[in-house]
Amino acid sequence: MRKVIFFCCLLFCFATTATALEIAGVQIPETINTDLTLNGAGIRSKFFFKIYIAELYLEHPAHTTKEVLDTPGRKRMTMHLLYDKISKEQLVEGWNDGFGKNLSDEQLKQLATKIMQFNAMFVTVHGGDDIIFDYTPGTGTVVTIAGVQKGVVEGAAFNSALLSIWLGKEPVGEDLRDALLGVN
Repeated sequence: MRKVIFFCCLLFCFATTATALEIAGVQIPETINTDLTLNGAGIRSKFFFKIYIAELYLEHPAHTTKEVLDTPGRKRMTMHLLYDKISKEQLVEGWNDGFGKNLSDEQLKQLATKIMQFNAMFVTVHGGDDIIFDYTPGTGTVVTIAGVQKGVVEGAAFNSALLSIWLGKEPVGEDLRDALLGVN
């Protein structure tokens, strides 16, 4: 009987370890807040440097950009920094580049104030820090950097614009987009 119990416990340990996701030595939770499930995760690299791990959590799984942006519900994008240091200026430049590549001139004009509000929240970040964007319908996108809540940018349109940086027509990386959509 002891052997059977030991074998079952051993099997359970291996089963749970096999389903855990690890990227670049970082454990990625499969669920958060009990209602958000990992849709996909991947590494953002630039010039052979690993910059961050991106994780997309959704209430309802989605495998196309349209599904992610059009499906109502809570959403979370997490960036776990791998690179030693990224300045505020580099972050803001990256956000502005991403918005510019994925939004029309009209969308940029409509969201200009919110983009400026968003950019003002950033500080220099370091390896090991997390940048978290939590979207809740009716509230907006809560920005948390290294465990400190920096503010809220209201509106679904802003959250869709933000997610388009990773999922849009010109994402920061096509492989990363596919990983976040769970299609690779």
